[in-house]
Amino acid sequence: MKELELKYGCNPNQKPSKIYMNNGELPIKVLCGRPGYINFLDAFNGWQLVKELKKATGLPAATSFKHVSPAGAAVGLPLDDTLAKIYWVDDVEDLSPLACAYARARGADRMSSFGDFISLSDVCDVATAKLIKREVSDGVIAPGYEPEALEILQAKKKGNYAVIEIDPSYEPDPIEHKEVFGIVFEQGRNELVIDDALLANIVTENKDIPESAKIDLAIALITLKYTQSNSVCYAKGGQAIGIGAGQQSRIHCTRLAGQKADNWWLRQSPQVLGLQFVDGIGRADRDNSIDLYIGDEYMDVLADGAWERIFKVKPPVFTAEEKRAWLDKMTDVALGSDAFFPFGDNIERAHKSGVKYIAQPGGSVRDDNVIDTCNKYNMAMAFTGIRLFHH
Repeated sequence: MKELELKYGCNPNQKPSKIYMNNGELPIKVLCGRPGYINFLDAFNGWQLVKELKKATGLPAATSFKHVSPAGAAVGLPLDDTLAKIYWVDDVEDLSPLACAYARARGADRMSSFGDFISLSDVCDVATAKLIKREVSDGVIAPGYEPEALEILQAKKKGNYAVIEIDPSYEPDPIEHKEVFGIVFEQGRNELVIDDALLANIVTENKDIPESAKIDLAIALITLKYTQSNSVCYAKGGQAIGIGAGQQSRIHCTRLAGQKADNWWLRQSPQVLGLQFVDGIGRADRDNSIDLYIGDEYMDVLADGAWERIFKVKPPVFTAEEKRAWLDKMTDVALGSDAFFPFGDNIERAHKSGVKYIAQPGGSVRDDNVIDTCNKYNMAMAFTGIRLFHH
């Protein structure tokens, strides 16, 4: 198959639409459903991300994409009881490493992952397909599917769920093209390999970056490589926990991603784990209620007449002081940035979310201020010398 006609482009009025190859055949097969233009953008960006994560860590990888940026990305480390609970998989036995990777990728920011497109580094197994089945999602791309896993996915959305198989051996041309306003842009593909060598230039007084932090920094940087810029990524324990994408100001990236990382940690607090939901509440309604409960608009779910529809027992207010006390327990977080931090205020914000390790290109006229701020909090920061813009 050399080309595939699509229903429409980014919007329903943008017709005709198709994907095609100038030379050779498309490296994909559509096994179910009818993926759209944005689905394929998510799928191809996500596939590159998980392929690189697998190569960098040796572990199965998954990512959850929305609007051409990842909402979450992770490798297949086991889940502890708390993570299994906040990711709503504590009722599932025998999670495979790939299923753990997807549970982490989907669970980091469930609000953003609603209606995601999934990319998997490995052949989709039954355990992973069962997790995908119960989430609201547009589709999945993987290098293959176990027969029973494919049956599970083909039954999703009344047979309209998009299932794409990609040839794992496919390598694109080294020069890529993009057309905007009738004008063709050409550039060399970003083939940068992200590995420990990028972390060799540690510019802070603290020079200690342990192996676990190096894995988290690799996850952050590889995630940023496929995130719409400007972008910042917080990572911990083998997964992205907060991604700030597409912001014009870097401090806004850092704040947005930091708030998502904070929410990830707050969801593990006793106050949230102890919430008693009414029977039969939907997964999306449950996620939305938690998001409101831990945020500034908590009265939307705690007001009389509202909480009764959500909770069996009215929960107490999760006070700002209680939240800050819990957030102070979050430590050893890794932070990556796709371009240099221009001011120390980014580091001040990162410190509030437990950041200990940082990787960024460096090169700001205020590098000294940024380094001094890191030293103030005993952080270890590496200058990679490499920018990771993606548009």
